[in-house]
Amino acid sequence: MSVRPYRDIFRRESRQIMVGNVPVGGDAPITVQSMTNALTSDARATINQIRQIEEAGADIIRVSCPDEESTAAMPEICRAANVPIVADIHFHYKRALEAADAGAACLRINPGNIGSADRVREVVRAAKANGCSMRIGVNAGSLERHLLEKYGEPCPEAMVESALDHARILEDNDFHEFKISCKASDVFLAVAAYQGLAGACDYPLHLGITEAGGFRSGSVKSSIGMGMLLWAGIGDTIRVSLSADPVEEIKVGYDILKSLGLRHRGVRIVSCPSCARQAFPVIKTVETLEERLAHISTPLSLSIIGCVVNGPGEARETDIGLTGGGNGNHMVYLSGVTDHKIKDDALVDHIVELVEAKAAELEAAAAADAEPQAASAAH
Repeated sequence: MSVRPYRDIFRRESRQIMVGNVPVGGDAPITVQSMTNALTSDARATINQIRQIEEAGADIIRVSCPDEESTAAMPEICRAANVPIVADIHFHYKRALEAADAGAACLRINPGNIGSADRVREVVRAAKANGCSMRIGVNAGSLERHLLEKYGEPCPEAMVESALDHARILEDNDFHEFKISCKASDVFLAVAAYQGLAGACDYPLHLGITEAGGFRSGSVKSSIGMGMLLWAGIGDTIRVSLSADPVEEIKVGYDILKSLGLRHRGVRIVSCPSCARQAFPVIKTVETLEERLAHISTPLSLSIIGCVVNGPGEARETDIGLTGGGNGNHMVYLSGVTDHKIKDDALVDHIVELVEAKAAELEAAAAADAEPQAASAAH
């Protein structure tokens, strides 16, 4: 019997669309996004929040456009943003027209909810004229009444049917630059809906467990639901929906992708839970290192292990490793090899210096590799 290699993830084949200058679907990297919660009508507050989310590593950022005051602020917001901006539209088609004209890279809209066929055609015309893509966003909490009557309750079949009904409207208008989401707060419902949708179309899929909860519980629910789908190769862009700072959504999103080997950004810390064998305060050390290394975007790995039981083995697999030793002497590993010892009082500062130096080294190597490729492309 053949066994699937345990680390291999075979991504579902999907068509590729563009959200501004960011490809979604196909063989493009899985993108991470979040949403602002400042009033969109307050352009300055929204731009400040966008800047924070960008610094955390967001590929795409969504803003809500519930009223005319919000879309009036969109030109300034879109000009200031360094990543594509998605306009979140519900029901009112004129907000979609205004957002497209204002520079939005994508419209999150359900075409079946905005009224007549003429209105849909207007939105499609505006999207085409402005190079906008769209996202059809199905949510278990807002399914159409006729589907609830047909199925009796929100269920995977109802959600997939809703998504395909909306997709068909856009296809009938010769518009195919869209992705689809099928979100629910129930992990089983969301996963089953996405599995059904993945088999029913080839459009790129935006993953999310909606209304997942606060930071801790929402992160767990999102990791379980999206992790199951991503491991099965389903998903082209993700948003971790948390009742928390949007910056945390980006961090958790990358952590999910890093744990599956799908995206690598920043320092991946491997650390033990600590026990009576620990030769230094592991928990406090890791908390401090996470904070002080948050600015590094270069992918690299760091192991922080409190004793020699598992420390050397973990250090062999990481770029930089620290293993607790006796009498305040702790072993530092570089590229998996024992290198030198460090005392308690200099531990954190020393590790930060080593990580920053390694990141700079990797960045320089990447830049050197890129130069010949750029020169070749120019010719």
